[in-house]
Amino acid sequence: MHREQRVGLLTLSKYSRDYYGGVLMLLIGAGVVFKGLGYQVGSLTHMGPGYFPVAVGLVLAAMGVLIAMGARRQAPAASSARHPPEWRGWICIILANVAFVLLGRYGGLIPATFAVTFISALGDRQNTFKSAIMLALAMVAVSAIVFFWALQLQLPLFRWG
Repeated sequence: MHREQRVGLLTLSKYSRDYYGGVLMLLIGAGVVFKGLGYQVGSLTHMGPGYFPVAVGLVLAAMGVLIAMGARRQAPAASSARHPPEWRGWICIILANVAFVLLGRYGGLIPATFAVTFISALGDRQNTFKSAIMLALAMVAVSAIVFFWALQLQLPLFRWG
């Protein structure tokens, strides 16, 4: 049986949250591509300032299409129980971003990367303290190789003050 909810003037099905989320991702991706095309895009070997926004916008739009198509194919959920907000996850994600900004400015790439990964990982109730540390250490190694060594990002590995 297909149940529907009445919200204002709209009638929403149970799987419409994924459907509308996918459509929203598609629209945002298309907007980013449109705005990015206003800059010089360049080529893969000589990227212009619009290359990255256009590429990310295309990926976002494609993911939106896949999510919306998947939502239309899946059967409606059996339970309509509402779950309380995940305050732990919200707080950890917000604190991780604040820590990254502060430590990126005053501590450098390695402390900032460790903090953002560790604090975000603690937002998931299934992660242990040990697994959060291991994930953070792995991300520190990856970010040091990718951003400092390969891309030569102008953010020092460590900064004091």
